[in-house]
Amino acid sequence: MSTSSNITTTQETPEMNAPDLHLLERPPQVLNNRGPLWVTDAVCSIVEGKTPLWWYAAIAFTGTFAAIGGACILYMICTGVGVWGSNSPCFWAWDITNFIFWVSMAHAGSLISALLFLTRQKWSLSISRAAEAMTVFAIVCAGVYPAIHIGRVWFVWFLFPVPNSYGMWPNFSSPLLWDVFAVTSYLTVSSLFWFAGMVPDLAVLRDRATTKIRKFAYGIVSLGWLGTARQWRHYEMMYVLLAGLTSVLVVTVTTIVASDCATSVVPGWHATIFPFYFMVGAVYSGSAAILTLLLPLRLIYPQLRDLITSSQLDKVCKLLLLMGSCVGYVYVFELFNAWYSANPFERGAFWERFTGSSAWYAITCLSINLTVPQLFWFKAVRRCLPLVFVLAILCNVGMWFERFMIVTSTLTHDFLPSSWKDFHPTIVDILTATGTLGIFFTLFLLFIRFVPIMSMNELKATLPGAQPHGDAGHSNHSTEAMR
Repeated sequence: MSTSSNITTTQETPEMNAPDLHLLERPPQVLNNRGPLWVTDAVCSIVEGKTPLWWYAAIAFTGTFAAIGGACILYMICTGVGVWGSNSPCFWAWDITNFIFWVSMAHAGSLISALLFLTRQKWSLSISRAAEAMTVFAIVCAGVYPAIHIGRVWFVWFLFPVPNSYGMWPNFSSPLLWDVFAVTSYLTVSSLFWFAGMVPDLAVLRDRATTKIRKFAYGIVSLGWLGTARQWRHYEMMYVLLAGLTSVLVVTVTTIVASDCATSVVPGWHATIFPFYFMVGAVYSGSAAILTLLLPLRLIYPQLRDLITSSQLDKVCKLLLLMGSCVGYVYVFELFNAWYSANPFERGAFWERFTGSSAWYAITCLSINLTVPQLFWFKAVRRCLPLVFVLAILCNVGMWFERFMIVTSTLTHDFLPSSWKDFHPTIVDILTATGTLGIFFTLFLLFIRFVPIMSMNELKATLPGAQPHGDAGHSNHSTEAMR
């Protein structure tokens, strides 16, 4: 009896100490056991439904700012760059500040979509397309500045390596030329990556179209997609290749933009940490921008609350926390590098940055970027979505001040004290900057109105009934999921 009792006790102990496997399950990507048909209806209803009044009001508002910005650009071209606040030695001011700001914001969208796709992180499926759209629209806004800041816009084609009657060839040692190749290549690949992912969903809109105009328009952009096995095989191969190429470009383009500053000898710029500096800052500002764009959509369209879940937003907040901590590390390293270099010009540049006439830019930047991301350590903050929205906006404001601190504040204090001069923006500077904001939000409003904002086929693949090798725990949901 004692032996039998011992055996029974030995067999029961592992069962009593076994972990609860339900605690290890990943949260569902689609809540409330929604099926494939519901996912299709929920995403397509945003495009197929009647245009709401708020959309007309919003696009009129953003379009007005875009038009004012375009008028300011035209005025600058006709009059000259003297209408800006740029001066000697601040030849780079708000133009390059905004260029770096928009390029940096674009990088996070590609990173979240492409890199997380390659690593099979399914939590990003609901936000990846909006992130890709943000990438393309931000690159469009960034591309405005390299063309117009040279003053003589009609000579901008000299930047491209094309034959001309003057027998000139672009100077490949110029950072301006690097920016041209970086922006054009990044815009091309990001646009292809974004559009390629939409082709199957555009075909769904084509098949569901109720008017001849919509069927014709979506039939053209869907490229004859039929959903055959051969098309899916080539599509997945192409998408993986584009995702890999986009991931590489995120790093290379950031490095090129950072090299605009790092390859110079200007105190405050000449540092090898700049590529890493710009990379973490880009993902930081882009993650904040994604939250700024998605949270209002989740509020306006209630059906998206089952697709853009609190768990997914929580992960974006954690990514924002990680990148914000890296940005804080770079700030400390910059100060240490200036002190350890024993270079009086380097030390003087940083002393002027925090005590000079433009010190409030640096103080605002550090006050936001060193404190706001650290609030995301607390789960209660990450779960309070209105607070997350406000903090995300603050993060992007802090990053704009950082770009200004790097670009303009550094130029005001160079080697020669006789050439030191402060920068003060003009009304043309301000309206041009707000104009690019108007362009960005106008394009995003058009995107959510005419294009599916999520990848329906990828979301359907995460449903329990769609898993060919799902476990037994999912079998009881398969019938409900297929409804």
